Amino acid sequence: MSEEPVLLTKAGLERLETELNELRTVRRAEVAAAIREAQELGTAQIDGQYEEAKNQQAFLEGRIREIEKMLELAQVIDEEAAHHSKEVRVGSTVTVKMDDTRKHTYQVVGPAEAAPLEGRISHESPVGRALLGKKRGDKVQVNAPSGVVEMTIVSVS
Repeated sequence: MSEEPVLLTKAGLERLETELNELRTVRRAEVAAAIREAQELGTAQIDGQYEEAKNQQAFLEGRIREIEKMLELAQVIDEEAAHHSKEVRVGSTVTVKMDDTRKHTYQVVGPAEAAPLEGRISHESPVGRALLGKKRGDKVQVNAPSGVVEMTIVSVS
């Protein structure tokens, strides 16, 4: 991971802190118990279970380090300022109308907390990049896998 700031909303920061606490307290204990259990089994079963438990431990420790680094570099987005801005910026909530009149609402966030199915898109994504700096009424075009998609910004808050 680079040394660039990790842009997070206050809720995103809280989610990462909660996940880190869960991994450090609950998951570490579960994985340690699985390793102990695998070691107590006979040699016929130990290899597979022990290897799986050690893989879980490696993944867990990697995720813990990743979250610790994100929190170290965290820069909390000023959502209040974003909500009062007339332009789309990181932290803004944007409603767009597609060509076929469907409307979608997105919150523009940093990549660490992007979850498109939950309405949070990264400012680094094609849609996020296209929306940044635009205002209500502006039309934007996004190069999508299915072709160019045009959308009109209905509201920015």
